[in-house]
Amino acid sequence: MMLSRPKPGESEVDLLRFQSQFLEAGAAPAVQLVKGSRRHGDAPPDRLPPQDHRDVVMLDNLPDLPPALLPAPAKRARPSPGHPLPHDEDPEERLNRHDQHITAVLSKIVERDTSSVTVTLPVPSGVAFPPVFHRSQERQVKPAASGKRSIFAQEIAARRVSGNRVTSAEQVVPSLDTPEGAVPCETPSFRDRSNQLPGRSHGFHRPNLVTGKGLRSKVAEQEVQTIHEENVARLQAMDPEEILKEQQQLLAQLDPSLVAFLRSHSQVQEQTGTKATKKQSPKRPSVLVTKEEPVTSTRTREPRTGDKLEEKPEATVEDKMEDKLQPRTPALKLPMTPSKDWLHMDTVELDKLHWTQDLPPLRRQQTQERMQARFSLQGELLAPDVDLPTHLGLHHHGEEAERAGYSLQELFHLTRSQVSQQRALALQVLSQIVGRAQAGEFGDRLVGSVLRLLLDAGFLFLLRFSLDDRVDSVIAAAVRALRTLLVAPGDEELLDRTFSWYHGASVFPLMPSQDDKEDEDEDEELETEKVKRKTPEEGSRPPPDLARHDVIKGLLATNLLPRLRYVLEVTCPGPSVILDILAVLIRLARHSLESAMRVLECPRLMETIVQEFLPTSWSPIGVGPTPSLYKVPCASAMKLLRVLASAGRNIAARLLSGFDVRSRLCRFIAEAPHDLALPPEEAEILTTEAFRLWAVAASYGQGGDLYRELYPVLLRALQTLPTELSAHPLQPLAMQRVAALFTLLTQLTLAASSIPPEPASGPAESCVPAIPSSVTWTQVSGLKPLVEPCLKQTLKFLPRPDVWNALGPVPSACLLFLGAYYQAWSRQSHLCPEDWLQDMERLLDESLLPLLSQPPLGSLWDSLRDCSPLCNPLSCASNPEALPSLVSLGCAGGCPPLSVAGSASPFPFLTALLSLINTLVQSHKGLCGQLSAVLTAPGLQNYFLQCVAPAPAPQLTPFSAWALHHEYHLQYLVLSFAHKAATLQPEPAASTALHHAVALVLLSRLLPGSEYLAQELLLSCVFRLEFLPESASGGPEAADFSDGLSLGSSGDPQCRRGALLVQACRDLPSIRSCYLAHCSPARASLLSSQALYCGELLRVSSLLLPVPKEPLLATDWPFQPLIHLYHRASDTPSGPPAADTVGVAMRVLQWVLVLESWRPEVLWAVPPAARLARLMCVYLVDSELFRETPIQRLVAALLARLCRPQVLPNLKLDCPLPGLTSFPDLYASFLDHFEAVSFGDHLFGALVLLPLQRRFSVTLRLALFGEHVGVLRALGLPLTQLPVPLECYTEPAEDSLPLLQLYFRALVTGTLRARWCPILYTVAVAHVNSFIFCQDPKSSDEVKTARRSMLQRTWLLTDEGLRQHLLHYKLPNSSLPEGFELYSQLPRLRQQCLQTLPTEGLQNGGVKT
Repeated sequence: MMLSRPKPGESEVDLLRFQSQFLEAGAAPAVQLVKGSRRHGDAPPDRLPPQDHRDVVMLDNLPDLPPALLPAPAKRARPSPGHPLPHDEDPEERLNRHDQHITAVLSKIVERDTSSVTVTLPVPSGVAFPPVFHRSQERQVKPAASGKRSIFAQEIAARRVSGNRVTSAEQVVPSLDTPEGAVPCETPSFRDRSNQLPGRSHGFHRPNLVTGKGLRSKVAEQEVQTIHEENVARLQAMDPEEILKEQQQLLAQLDPSLVAFLRSHSQVQEQTGTKATKKQSPKRPSVLVTKEEPVTSTRTREPRTGDKLEEKPEATVEDKMEDKLQPRTPALKLPMTPSKDWLHMDTVELDKLHWTQDLPPLRRQQTQERMQARFSLQGELLAPDVDLPTHLGLHHHGEEAERAGYSLQELFHLTRSQVSQQRALALQVLSQIVGRAQAGEFGDRLVGSVLRLLLDAGFLFLLRFSLDDRVDSVIAAAVRALRTLLVAPGDEELLDRTFSWYHGASVFPLMPSQDDKEDEDEDEELETEKVKRKTPEEGSRPPPDLARHDVIKGLLATNLLPRLRYVLEVTCPGPSVILDILAVLIRLARHSLESAMRVLECPRLMETIVQEFLPTSWSPIGVGPTPSLYKVPCASAMKLLRVLASAGRNIAARLLSGFDVRSRLCRFIAEAPHDLALPPEEAEILTTEAFRLWAVAASYGQGGDLYRELYPVLLRALQTLPTELSAHPLQPLAMQRVAALFTLLTQLTLAASSIPPEPASGPAESCVPAIPSSVTWTQVSGLKPLVEPCLKQTLKFLPRPDVWNALGPVPSACLLFLGAYYQAWSRQSHLCPEDWLQDMERLLDESLLPLLSQPPLGSLWDSLRDCSPLCNPLSCASNPEALPSLVSLGCAGGCPPLSVAGSASPFPFLTALLSLINTLVQSHKGLCGQLSAVLTAPGLQNYFLQCVAPAPAPQLTPFSAWALHHEYHLQYLVLSFAHKAATLQPEPAASTALHHAVALVLLSRLLPGSEYLAQELLLSCVFRLEFLPESASGGPEAADFSDGLSLGSSGDPQCRRGALLVQACRDLPSIRSCYLAHCSPARASLLSSQALYCGELLRVSSLLLPVPKEPLLATDWPFQPLIHLYHRASDTPSGPPAADTVGVAMRVLQWVLVLESWRPEVLWAVPPAARLARLMCVYLVDSELFRETPIQRLVAALLARLCRPQVLPNLKLDCPLPGLTSFPDLYASFLDHFEAVSFGDHLFGALVLLPLQRRFSVTLRLALFGEHVGVLRALGLPLTQLPVPLECYTEPAEDSLPLLQLYFRALVTGTLRARWCPILYTVAVAHVNSFIFCQDPKSSDEVKTARRSMLQRTWLLTDEGLRQHLLHYKLPNSSLPEGFELYSQLPRLRQQCLQTLPTEGLQNGGVKT
């Protein structure tokens, strides 16, 4: 950032403004001011103040008034914390020592002794002046390590090095003249002179430590040399072992700090000598030595050949070490040969030409190490070993220059470029990467999620910042990337294709189901109130925090909508940018009611879209690319209005009245698509969206006035449909338009029969009052004769799968219209019922019965299993790139043909057919017999059997919630028809039990929005005696017979399971009332769902369903009333019990017994441990509840079902249980309650004993024997009434030493006795006997000590009976009074164990057998 210099006339305010601009830019200053301070001169480096601190003047910090001119207080000198002043030192002497004045320097002049200094004469030269330095001269000087030194600086450094080299050479050999007979010899390096191995001659030419300092100059050098020669002679006379020994003794005597100093001094000298040697020319400078003074090698004299062989590896090692320390730059191979004739190319600077050389060879990855992902400009993931040419533009990066492609980090860096083309290119590449990631192209080739990584790196806000760019191309790239990120491919296509399905316009909002700010009672609140409540809270949260949980909310918090409006209104972008913006707005509107309201209320946004992209008049547009979409009708704009209207009744009314949408609908529907002067495809989509928008408005009972105006147009369109349906091939867009027309007519027909609702007393949506629809029955009564021929024509194509699949939703839409027509007709009280009854019979004879007899319909039933999400859970698996903060349906590659939304899916047609059948049977019950063949279809039976088979619950994802919502519609309609048929048939059908099981399973799977369906199931199928055929076909008798075979006969006939089942069947109405009171949905949600499913359009508030967080009812819903009682008792422990506590508990236990006996597959999702915990809650609800005889009988029967051999292995108390935080905590409360109120109840005791089995956690047994020992006094359950085998408690042997000690203490102290607690007495005796006579050699010392002590104390017991039991225990036997068998004589091993006891112990008691 360039800042101009201050100009004359600018004030201090301008200077401060320049300063703030410079600081905001974050640029480095050109000059750095270093403030020196004498105070910090002696401070250590880590305590010095930072040098980059800037003295910034801020106007806000300046005082309003100038400071007062008062004398400052006198400063007192304080010593530095690190340098305290000495007390015994003379201050004058200290000042003189630290005096730095020029007078002090001049007064202390000491003459230098130059008697021993060598005088060097200048080298004679033949020229008068030094040579001139030319840049063209090629220097063989190693460049600086930093690589940033100029040529001049390198030349100066080279001269200094050469000067130092000449000086050092002259110091070694003062004479410059070569003596006669001298031979050249290389000067040995410092490393060769210093690093010598023991055993070789030590050639120290001069001493390193002794310098002669302090001696007189004349004798100093001679004395030093004498000492050095004596040391060398002594070293040469010693062996290497002696040298090492003396060296170790010397190092042991010296101070370690002194040794470290000497070694560091030696290393510094070595490094200095090495550098001085290496900086010479490739040929080492020779030093002339005379023959009289031959060069004696410091090594032991060996043959010359041996010297060469030894020096070569040393030189090689030295060169390698030098290469490692200072790697040499490889010679560059330039693509051209430089010439001196080129301008400024007389000297080639190789450091600046690295980029011109070829790329390094591509490294082949030979290991499994992870590598950085790189992408092409099309967003493709490039393999690590792919070799692509450089002209593709994929090698313009620094890291891994040989690899093609760009990493995400490099693309992020490129988006901040100053070049707009580079920013646009980076955004385009990132957009394509996101698109390919959502399509699943990367698969398992990448570690982690690309989308999650991008969002964590700030990609969302990078796009938002790019939208604020001034360059149109960057804005266009940012908008496209935003669309790619938000709008998942295939989602909108799926929702548009299924709009005409049974309640296809009702969709779940695409918002995260996990919201950290929502309350549990959210269902009771209205949507508008939730918007008002949440807005202030979320407005205070920063956008990154919002985006972490919800991407759409985070984007809306960044003022995205005003920016998009500005782009549309001011910049006037191209068609692609406009379509991308509209797609983004559609995705925002699908998020929630709040987002739709914000899109609607954004200033001038909707006005701009309606005026610019939905004009009523425009110039004709031909086939081909459109240069501009302004003042041209756009189908995406119409779709945006439709999605907004689906969010709520209020929005639909505001669109129709405030934005003149009525005139737009009339304009685009009045003309046929081919007459709209638009491209054919765009005209079809525009007309389809106009029909859908009108249908959405009609879903609220709005837009009825348009029907009167466009009635001739609709009739003309219906009259041309048979011709259009007979054309081949069928056009998919045309079929979508025809289906949308039938959907519109369906909603208008339902509006004609809607009754104005009564005014609600609650805060219902009063923004737009429910006005009675202006459409009457007379106006729609003539539509059926025009639609019925279309149905007959489409049914003819059922045997032809290719044509049938091409029809799409047209047959389904026809059936749905007929169902709505007959429903509205039957509601007309002023008409004769005989007319519509006869018409129903005619439709049955002419259309439905022939359809049911066709074999292709059976193939549709057979394909239900293949297309079912329940039967194929993997078809709804979430995308690996799916993000919880950005919800999408995940239909990237489209739906397979055999799927719930595929082209060959039977669900839309069969659901519409069942809807029509239910409507006919509801009005004309005489048709049940003729239509009951639907219930016996083999394909439907197989599908239901697969649905009720034990299987894990399907994972709830956005797509699975949508798919299951439509699948549950089909199941409910089948069950509704089965209920109507069952009430009219004298004998139950063979499939009645199967339908009952499906109803029970469906009840626990229904999602939010289907509250009305759940209520109807509770009222109809679930608690109907007709759906329990076992009650009339020997089911109770079979239950008694089964119990007699496994458990033995019971004395009291009233306690048998058969009698309890018979009584439960009699009490089914009471059981239904109990569950309706405790399991019914919330009233507000129930009324909203009822209005939607019953066609009460004036009470429909929105087509957006609630967020599918979880199913409406839990999997353990049969225990739900009992859980309510338990929570109520826990909240008010001292309060009186509820009036009908006994009745509710009895009804629940009766219903659970029915399900356990006849519908066990329904309770498969509830683990046996969870059922046991629910039974324990019966005793915790009230202190007197378990004494009721019916409760005791039912609990005993259910406990017997849990203790069956095939169920008992699945009883796992250590696993997490649904609805229960900790089973040990529940068991502790159960023990407290037993100790307080049980009074020795045997059934209560059986529940206490059941979790004490050996395979369960030792924590439960420790809780009883450690904290609730008083329970042992009342736990008198006989051995014969134990519901599980005794071996479950005694095997395997107990290995918990604390528990064994508690067992022994309870036995010895008399707390545990056989007559009080026979079962646990047997268990304790068995485990203590096994422990004291255990011979495990791997036992720890602590265990062995405890075993020996326990054995000795057992031998010394005074209680002869207990002593006999502990020593002579053999096997458990519940048939014996004691509960176990005893040895008549001690086995030999036990006798040997007793003999190991101390002698005095044996003498006191003796060995008794």
